[in-house]
Amino acid sequence: MTSTYGTPPTSRPTPANGTPCRAAGRRRPRSTRTRHLQLSLDRAGFTRLLHKAAVDDTIRIADAARLFSSVADILALRPVPIQCGLHLRVESGLLSGIDLASGDPGTKMMVNALASVLEFQRDMISENTRQGVAAAEASGKTLGRPTALAPDKAAEIVTAYSQGAAVKALAREHHVAPKTIRRVLDAAHARQLPDQFDALPVPEEPSGPAADTPVTLDLPGLLADHLRTVGDDTIRQALIWGRITRRGKGYSIRLTMPLELHHAVLQQSAALAAEGAGPAERKAYRVYATRITAAQQQRTPAN
Repeated sequence: MTSTYGTPPTSRPTPANGTPCRAAGRRRPRSTRTRHLQLSLDRAGFTRLLHKAAVDDTIRIADAARLFSSVADILALRPVPIQCGLHLRVESGLLSGIDLASGDPGTKMMVNALASVLEFQRDMISENTRQGVAAAEASGKTLGRPTALAPDKAAEIVTAYSQGAAVKALAREHHVAPKTIRRVLDAAHARQLPDQFDALPVPEEPSGPAADTPVTLDLPGLLADHLRTVGDDTIRQALIWGRITRRGKGYSIRLTMPLELHHAVLQQSAALAAEGAGPAERKAYRVYATRITAAQQQRTPAN
């Protein structure tokens, strides 16, 4: 029976010593993230083929480079098919026409020599690839996938985010994933808090009749969670009567109250804009402060 690597037959070999045909106790390489760093005996597909192949079957491989990565790899593999009574043949390349599972000294010498040539070929390919990447970087070429957003679009996103636009809203507008928007913002350092706390938008205290007029604003959920713990009784009562709106994994509370209370909420949330707060908390504080400023400007009569 003849088997091709990747399409194993149904029967299983029975070696003379009764030991299962598998690479038990083989040492795995340090890293198996890439295929050429993984031994052939550690590959799940090839191991299943060895388990299911019958005695005196022939396993045919299209190309030796598809299976062997080094001399150590082929030296570790050859004893297994020999013990299981299998034949191992390569269809093309330097090792074509040779039964790699043959135990005679001539075949062993030939296999070791040709395996060294294959290992040298792999090393040269890797070296040429590294040199090509280095030359491309030196010439100023951009490696990897092209960017999903043009530079002018990225500038628009940064501007919109600084004005209070949400990441998911920007992602829907530009038809990209939210993580793409976050990468653009991180590249522009737009999600970092300014060095000076005074640089944050802190609206002025309202005065006159506008201070007592109710204003409806959405309070970010991160600020609401903070105020439930540290806020005074008036603020906590306002949170209870507010209307909760779910926004993905987060939420906001729609509060209708005078601007003076909105300023009190912002003042009691100042800890979320301090240096020890997270980026999301800083953004929530900045967004709410911007909303208060905008509402105050709308209520200021034109001179």
